[in-house]
Amino acid sequence: MQEIISSAVNRNSFPSDLKITDIRFTDIVGAPMHCTLMKIYTNQGIVGLSEVRDGGNRVYAEMLKSRLLGENPCNVEKLFRRVKQFGGPARQGGGVCAVEVGLWDLAGKAYGVPVYQMLGGKYRDRIRCYCDTDVEGKHTGTDMGRALKARMDKGFTFAKMDLGLGELFGEPGTINAPLGMLAEMEEAHRRAWEAREPEEKRYWRNRAYDWENIAHPFTGIHLTEKGFDQLEKYVSDVRDVIGYEIPLAIDHFGHLPLEDCIRLCRRLEKYNIAWAEDMIPWQYTDQYVRLSQSTTVPICTGEDIYLAEGFEPLLKARGVSVIHPDILSSGGILENKHIGDLAQRYGVAMAVHMAETPVSALACVHSAAATENFYVLENHSVDVPWWNDITIGPEKPLVKDGFITVPDAPGLGVEDYNDEVLREHLHPDYPELWPETSRWDNVYSHDRTWS
Repeated sequence: MQEIISSAVNRNSFPSDLKITDIRFTDIVGAPMHCTLMKIYTNQGIVGLSEVRDGGNRVYAEMLKSRLLGENPCNVEKLFRRVKQFGGPARQGGGVCAVEVGLWDLAGKAYGVPVYQMLGGKYRDRIRCYCDTDVEGKHTGTDMGRALKARMDKGFTFAKMDLGLGELFGEPGTINAPLGMLAEMEEAHRRAWEAREPEEKRYWRNRAYDWENIAHPFTGIHLTEKGFDQLEKYVSDVRDVIGYEIPLAIDHFGHLPLEDCIRLCRRLEKYNIAWAEDMIPWQYTDQYVRLSQSTTVPICTGEDIYLAEGFEPLLKARGVSVIHPDILSSGGILENKHIGDLAQRYGVAMAVHMAETPVSALACVHSAAATENFYVLENHSVDVPWWNDITIGPEKPLVKDGFITVPDAPGLGVEDYNDEVLREHLHPDYPELWPETSRWDNVYSHDRTWS
């Protein structure tokens, strides 16, 4: 009997004596985005895995290293509250969120339990996924419908696509904008698609999105009646291919003013849209209320909002029907659950945005499994053949028949990153695998939010 009891004890760790000793990063490309991967090392050889949203933002995590060295990573909430002041909306929260995810992975590995169990257990054994589907170059709604139908043939039960200004470029008489602006936007988009070298592509892509630095109400861009007609036909053609039984969400409308968003949503009501996402900046709560009250299309936003308190004004004002946080910008695994719980009080469902590696996907899986009003999880990497090989440990393929099974392995359920695969996809600006970060060891400032 004693042998049976002893065999269940985790002898690989002494959680009370666990200390953070180092934090390091590696950047890869093509997964499908530029991804910044992170490892948190400890004095007991246990390593926590995570990543920073949208590669190139690693400095947001590097600056937190000096505030974590020597600390016990199992004190997840204590350390999160110490560093959360350094986060902010959108990618500014990336460092804080990456740290939080890595701490949960460490805590789970130290105690030998899956992360979802430390969040109170799970509501579901599988997590439904959708894939955000793109069709490159000039195409029709029928082309998009066929691409979505191919996803359905792989077992996906929920569809999402883009619809907006991009579908109207090159179509005369569809967009109303200040003279010269439209031609510049179209040329920059064309050159970005055609550029062969990464630096050239990056230059033209930045030029293409210069106008996006102007918030939607201030661009002066409108759709013409012909533009509305063409976007409605695009959606109609998509539905002709995929049918009406599968949910269809829509994103990336472009920087349209509120009134155009209302008109477009009313045009699309007959096509049973699951949600219209990020039609206007998330900060404009009153505009979201007006939009939600002007259409029967469910309105959604959230991937750039940081912390539960960032979501509360929209929820309290009844400005959305669906929230869509990204775990690498919302605050991390536990904060994302808090956001879902808050939304549930207002009768709002929570979908989750995710466009990174299997580590982030599984962080979302654990958080979503423990959140009652979870809806569906994004996956942006279905067409990346080596995506499943980035990590060691999880079952492959991770997404099977449109679902991810909630793992019962300790932590996130990932043993390690696969360095052999990472070496083949290192970002040219960051050519070294897990370089040392000692210059961040002793960064210090008087940065308490009270005195």
